[in-house]
Amino acid sequence: MRLGQHMKLAPRMIQSMEILQMPLADLQERIEQELESNPTLELTEIEPEVREGGGDQVASEDDRDRPMEVDAAHGTEDFDRLDSYGESNPEAMENQFDSDAQVERGSAEDYSDYRRSSGDGDRDAKMDAMAATPSRMESLGEQLTTQWGLADADEKLKPAGRLIITHLEDDGYLRTPLETILDRAPQSMKDSGAVTLEILERALKAIQLFLEPAGVGARNAGECLLLQLDALEEEREELGWPAESFGHARTLVANHMDDLMQNRLPRVAERSGLTMEQIKEALMLLKRLSIAPAKRLVEESARPIVPDAIVEYLADEDRYISYLNDSRVPNLRINQEYAKLTKSREMPKKDKEFIRTNMSNAQWLIDAVQQRRRTILRVVEAVVANQREFFDYGPQALKPLPMTQVAEELGIHVATVSRAVAEKHVATPRGIWPLRKFFSGGVQTKNEEGQGEEMAWDAIKVALREVIDAEDKSKPLSDEALVDELKKRGIEIARRTVAKYRDQLQIPPKRLRKTF
Repeated sequence: MRLGQHMKLAPRMIQSMEILQMPLADLQERIEQELESNPTLELTEIEPEVREGGGDQVASEDDRDRPMEVDAAHGTEDFDRLDSYGESNPEAMENQFDSDAQVERGSAEDYSDYRRSSGDGDRDAKMDAMAATPSRMESLGEQLTTQWGLADADEKLKPAGRLIITHLEDDGYLRTPLETILDRAPQSMKDSGAVTLEILERALKAIQLFLEPAGVGARNAGECLLLQLDALEEEREELGWPAESFGHARTLVANHMDDLMQNRLPRVAERSGLTMEQIKEALMLLKRLSIAPAKRLVEESARPIVPDAIVEYLADEDRYISYLNDSRVPNLRINQEYAKLTKSREMPKKDKEFIRTNMSNAQWLIDAVQQRRRTILRVVEAVVANQREFFDYGPQALKPLPMTQVAEELGIHVATVSRAVAEKHVATPRGIWPLRKFFSGGVQTKNEEGQGEEMAWDAIKVALREVIDAEDKSKPLSDEALVDELKKRGIEIARRTVAKYRDQLQIPPKRLRKTF
């Protein structure tokens, strides 16, 4: 036996951290689940107090975070759900200070206020939302199968065509050889003669001819573009394209695809016998085509971004104020009728314990949501105080801001700051930005006098893009030349860093940026 002391987080503290790192949409779903399962929890309409300068007052208590509670009676298995949540949301658990990710601006979607009442005759907000939910979009295979059923193709080819459609990939390509498809075909289809290699070849040609969009069923990028050119040529007169442009485009795709991908247009002109003007005209035609035509049928809808906080500028006072987007989070309270039942002597003990347990869970959720509000608001206020230049001048003025610095300012752990910014967004006068983007490392810039200031990595990316946008495209700058141009701005970084940031910004290298 050994006597010792150790600290273990209580399950509710782990759940509180889980609530803190949840995005707003996930928090709303979690609250809805608790409302369905916990009869002692209910929604209420409460008019929020107005903060100085605007916004909602989120708490009247001390803004300091509560000290961490410990419970030695619980083991490390209590961490499982928090760890699994972090694994499913790796970006939410990211705690690095040198952010190399590209800043992306989101777009907010206007949602109606989340409210629900338990009174008789009132509408159920959840049922209304379910009724308004759009029906599931048909998959690529379902849409193509429907088209194939209506296609004017030989009925003998229909079974083989349906078999081929099951092997098409998400972009519409058929990368599985027909011989392999034949081997995988049901034995009954082989025995009946419904599927042979010849029938599969004929069915594939019919699929390429009848199914839309054009290019579906292609076995490579060249065949995909040629199929689209055939379909587009039927509308040539309406589009106003000369017939020779289609012939030149087919020549380029069929014989010079590799050189085109590497932007080696002089070599293409030399080997094809076409002039540079003819090549450019053919390229303009090819730009109308898609390398993945089937993506048009199944569009991936991006998850709408709902900002957790809002930053506004007060011109009269020349300062920025921040407040939470509390209209998205419902106001919760304990149902007082159930609270009274726990004091009734006529209530059986078992029922009282059930109500007390649910009341305890409901109170914990209310406290966790309130603590989440306080923590996020304090972090946003710290960001606004430290990144004033960003809000005044834009991304190029972003400064390095380690999470450790904000943690020390607020008197909380750096892991709490990391969870508070995970998958959270802020609506600012300069658009909607991920809260995580305000925390990054940087470099010290230098001017001619040898003086300078700290500059964040994201600000360096903005400067790099500005240099590339201003270059002469007939003589684009190499990575070494970009290093020299940035040095003129007081930014000294290595060539490999320039190449890394250029890739993150999805800017091609010098050879592919050159125009002829």
